[in-house]
Amino acid sequence: MLLAGLGCLLSGLLPWAAFGGLAGRTVPVLAFVVSMTLVTELLDDAGIFRVVTARLAAMGRERVVLLWLLVIALATVSTVFLSLDTTAVLVTPVVVLLAVHARIPPLPFALTTIWLANTASLLLPVSNLTNLLAQSRLGLSPFSFAGLVWAPALVGLLVPVGMLWLAFRRDLRGQYRPAARHVVRDRVLFRCAVGTLAALLPALVSGVPVYIPAGAAAVFLGAVYAWRRPSTLKWSLLPWRPLMLASGLFLLVETLHAHGLSRILAPVAGAGEGFLQLLQLAAAGVGAANTVNNLPAYLALEPVAGSPARLAALLIGVNFGPLVAPWASLATLLWHERLQAQNVRIRWGGFAVAGLAAVMLTVPLAVLALWVTAGRPG
Repeated sequence: MLLAGLGCLLSGLLPWAAFGGLAGRTVPVLAFVVSMTLVTELLDDAGIFRVVTARLAAMGRERVVLLWLLVIALATVSTVFLSLDTTAVLVTPVVVLLAVHARIPPLPFALTTIWLANTASLLLPVSNLTNLLAQSRLGLSPFSFAGLVWAPALVGLLVPVGMLWLAFRRDLRGQYRPAARHVVRDRVLFRCAVGTLAALLPALVSGVPVYIPAGAAAVFLGAVYAWRRPSTLKWSLLPWRPLMLASGLFLLVETLHAHGLSRILAPVAGAGEGFLQLLQLAAAGVGAANTVNNLPAYLALEPVAGSPARLAALLIGVNFGPLVAPWASLATLLWHERLQAQNVRIRWGGFAVAGLAAVMLTVPLAVLALWVTAGRPG
């Protein structure tokens, strides 16, 4: 993807003026992705996620359903404040390991993390790369962004959780055996990681460009690790594959827009801010995300979205929609890699059918919530 995008730029298919505008908008977003990936990987190495899950196991009082509700809270907070990829890559393994050690079927917990990684990723700009792009387009503060999407974001949490409960209520009965308490290897590192996280979360919603506090946190944690555990600092910590994929997609979609993509997609996306018009745009986002991927789906449809309400409807489609095809969200592919490493098998046919049911129920209700709170009657 990156080579194809660079080929478009060097061949002249992508005008340099268009590339300049694209770079000014996307370089800060990519800088944030790199910084947050480094921060979350080091937080995980310091043991924060393992300590949190161990505390959740203790708080669950050996009741499976209570533990599941606590996992929902963890996945939601992780997704909202640290991004869907953090939930898919770092929360999933510790949650699944917790279920295995407690002798609970791991599938309900694994499916909970990936569904919420996608459907809980609407509330804040930092929750999803698509949100950051929409925020830069609209020029909204994090609180204004949340004020626009809070109602559909609530639907994206409650409806999938309700469906998961109906599907797995039998597996969530009974009691479990508490896991052994996690022992922190380096308390200095752990305390520095906790302090960094405590300072970072409010900074991400302060209105300061998010790449600044994320970059500062990455530099600080990197310095602490260079002092305490330098062997951990490797080039493999950086998200090379997602970075190259995102950069290539940015270039390719911008090239297509330079040659009339918006005119082609305008009839598909529709116009207006009535409920049906917003639902049409969200449905186009769902279809495009499951055909290619949610990031190019958003980039392709963004110019024809226009208003804040329509951009929010598009985000509903591309954020909630990737529950069907495994390639619809990079988080889903990363989630699957982590499950394979733990010998947890997923049947993609069942995953797609369940995800389609969730999307068909969640997306219209979320669009309805958006229309009532932020749209215009029509």
